[in-house]
Amino acid sequence: MVNETTATEKIHWVSFDDMEAFMRDCFIGAGVPAADAVVCADVLITSDKRGIDSHGIGRLKPIYIDRIADGIQNPVTQFEIVKETETTAVVDGHDGMGHVIGVRSMRMAIEKAKRYGLGMVAVRNSTHYGISGYYSLMAIEAGQIGITGTNARPSIAPTFGVENMLGTNPLTIGCPTDEAFPFVIDCATSVTQRGKIELYDRLGKTMPPGWVIGSDGRTRTDPGQTLKDLVAGTAALTPLGGLGEDGGGYKGYGYATVVEILSAALQDGSYLKGLLGYEDGKKVPYHLGHFFLAIDIEHFVPLPLFKTIAGDICRQLRNSEKAPGHDRIWTAGEKEHDAWLERKDRGVPVNAPLRRDCNAMRKAMGLTQHRFPWDDE
Repeated sequence: MVNETTATEKIHWVSFDDMEAFMRDCFIGAGVPAADAVVCADVLITSDKRGIDSHGIGRLKPIYIDRIADGIQNPVTQFEIVKETETTAVVDGHDGMGHVIGVRSMRMAIEKAKRYGLGMVAVRNSTHYGISGYYSLMAIEAGQIGITGTNARPSIAPTFGVENMLGTNPLTIGCPTDEAFPFVIDCATSVTQRGKIELYDRLGKTMPPGWVIGSDGRTRTDPGQTLKDLVAGTAALTPLGGLGEDGGGYKGYGYATVVEILSAALQDGSYLKGLLGYEDGKKVPYHLGHFFLAIDIEHFVPLPLFKTIAGDICRQLRNSEKAPGHDRIWTAGEKEHDAWLERKDRGVPVNAPLRRDCNAMRKAMGLTQHRFPWDDE
């Protein structure tokens, strides 16, 4: 998790309600139906609330509004159920809004799990659906375990390779606990993800060595140039574990491949280089695939018992002996909860590049009813 703040740059804070309303109206201005715009804005603001700045307001313009304008993403979502059984379904999203497709698919999985214990929905022809953790949180709210994953445009090189073949392919799992926050592991199967590189570029920060490998086999640290090289195919992200096998890079490579298979083979979807988003030098839809799995806990054990055991596991891990120089151990989902506690009364941090994006969208869509803290400066 990288917060979009530095010690030197000026940050303006916008309340969550105001930013969510602005994003909703931007989606509507781009042609997204009002009810769907509410869903899209909620997914993005949830990311900002949890301190995941790489997937919130920072992605509104380049990943959604601009792609709709480019004609490679449909603002009106056609949600087609291609095949369905009691516990499974295959969905075609027809390149609509990934958030809408994701929410409807996870709801289907949850409803099937309530009745039969397990529910799984596989999706093809979708688009970027925001933070994966959002869909696991949906299952958690229903007293279930939520698992989801998505493929993405090629970014990761396989172990011992330098060509970007796999997407950042998050494998996300969430479980309810008896604590103030659930256990949610939501991360890419690469050392980092493209969104974080975009964030480092906005902040003007140098990337740590080992995140990216060039076609020459050397690591890259310039985020701006890396973003260009990723598109050109002359650089690639390293899988979890890093370069080679010594640090376990083959494990990240393997899990990224698992997500690729489950995001493409179950639903007869696109994969690997088929997700480049370019054809004959022209932009085309990405045709992403997702999968959503819900597990109803009451079909196994009473929900309170599960929550207590899951909470005890997390507490024992956090209370275990600390390494020298460290006074705290976290479990997955805890830092996001901490971010919420820090931000709930402040809102979304907005730096200079994001302010420019907000101003540009407001002007282009005539959303003069929205005012920002920086307007009076």
